[in-house]
Amino acid sequence: MSKYILVTSGVCSSLGKGVASATIGSLLEGYGLNIAMIKCDPYINVDAGNISPFQNGEVYVTEDGAETDLDLGNFARFTSVNITSDNCITIGKVYDQVIKNERAGRYNGRTVQVIPHITDEIKRRIFTIGQKSQADVVIVEIGGTVGDIESIPFLEAGRQMIHELPKNDICTIHLSLIPVITGGELKSKPTQHSVKQLQEAGIQPDILLCRCEKEIESGMRKKLALFCNVSSDAVFASSNVEKSIYEIPVLFHKEGIDAAIVKKLKLKTDVATSNIRQWTLFNNKLSEGGSKVTIAMVGKKDYLDECYKSVKESLFHAAVTSFGAQLDLRKIDAEALEDTESIPSAFEGVDGIVIPGNYGQRGFLGLLKTVKYARENNIPYLGIDLGMQLMAIETARSLLGWADADSKEFIQNSEHSIISLPEDQTGLAAAGSIQLGTQTVKIQKETKLHEAYKKLTVSERHRNKYTFDKKYSQAMKENGLVLSAETELDSRIEAFEWSNHKWGVGVQYHPEFVSRPAKPHPLFTAFIKACIE
Repeated sequence: MSKYILVTSGVCSSLGKGVASATIGSLLEGYGLNIAMIKCDPYINVDAGNISPFQNGEVYVTEDGAETDLDLGNFARFTSVNITSDNCITIGKVYDQVIKNERAGRYNGRTVQVIPHITDEIKRRIFTIGQKSQADVVIVEIGGTVGDIESIPFLEAGRQMIHELPKNDICTIHLSLIPVITGGELKSKPTQHSVKQLQEAGIQPDILLCRCEKEIESGMRKKLALFCNVSSDAVFASSNVEKSIYEIPVLFHKEGIDAAIVKKLKLKTDVATSNIRQWTLFNNKLSEGGSKVTIAMVGKKDYLDECYKSVKESLFHAAVTSFGAQLDLRKIDAEALEDTESIPSAFEGVDGIVIPGNYGQRGFLGLLKTVKYARENNIPYLGIDLGMQLMAIETARSLLGWADADSKEFIQNSEHSIISLPEDQTGLAAAGSIQLGTQTVKIQKETKLHEAYKKLTVSERHRNKYTFDKKYSQAMKENGLVLSAETELDSRIEAFEWSNHKWGVGVQYHPEFVSRPAKPHPLFTAFIKACIE
């Protein structure tokens, strides 16, 4: 039977609860334990697919095609868990299922209420993950902040779990903020109030994880233990790291958080067997400070941080693990490049250029000029999704002289709709909706893509609706654009390469979703290699 860890947070949002949960999962895997990860999200949306990336960060796509919160990406990068749609429980999913049950008469005419119907559905989904995965430990991150009205059903479900499960089968970890005020003094009062709110919801934390800019002294830890009603050896610090979030597993292990969890849950493992070698090796490479590689990532100004999180992390994995290099990521606003004269100065000193997936027309001309600059100046280039489609549009405009060449995502009445919906193209069935999840991709021999993968077929994740119209294939080939991959299912074009170029590759799929710190994606590794060379 699985044991459960509930991770809550208080005081304010964005304390890093997702990274903390993923780190705990990674440390428990280091003991040889089988784990599962769940994110409980309090928003009423069924999934993250329609939420603005400016509000919510990137949409992480799972293998089975679920559009989820970016925390699921952290779960995947830090652990070996195979993330699916079941690992993301939104309150929208829960209400949707309860209403369907009510309409089907499954509640025998009873009044449908938050308790027990909503909380029972939440618990059912959590326990189902434990049963399906046969995990030793299931880590449940409860999104939002204690005190938020949206989180109440999840907290109530957690309270019920605490009373239903044996004492040593569930552990509650509360992440809170210890602010530093003028003069450098640490203040415990916000955390005290946060724990009080959690207690009012019926949950007493077993472990207190305190987010702070600096180290927390023993006196402060004792004070927190006293006022928050936790054991004095169950107060831990999550202080700032210097270079990357991948230092956190080492930090947590030194703090002894994993040992405290093993003790509380009475897990059948020896604390001395903990293995954090992959994190130690990664951080050692990072600290060695090898040669610097400068990558320009061009996107929309508002979205340049969390929206492209997986792309940034994938570049980082490839630079550090594959080459021991320092990644210097230069974030550039595409709209700022719409003035042609600004292009050379913006890319001065860069070793490579990346255009990740983008939606909407804003910044389109700046992105297009970036592609042209990379092609004409022989700068290593990696395009993802729209970044790949732009290679075809730029070839059509610059080399074929089709000034109106465009995507139907932006212009409906273009004479040369290089990119369009599958149903608009001869020979392709109607897609009906966005393409999501893993598909098999066939790679052409003697291409840069084949050289990167060393395979002729690969499985990659997709999140796209528009695709290249194959009727323009011959025109592209005649102007130096190699069509280097296609889907196995319906032969849609999946990759472009510039034939007379150092390294210019664009892919329709999203390789960033499967990159790991210790196992960088081969496409990012090949790109970084070209940049270094």
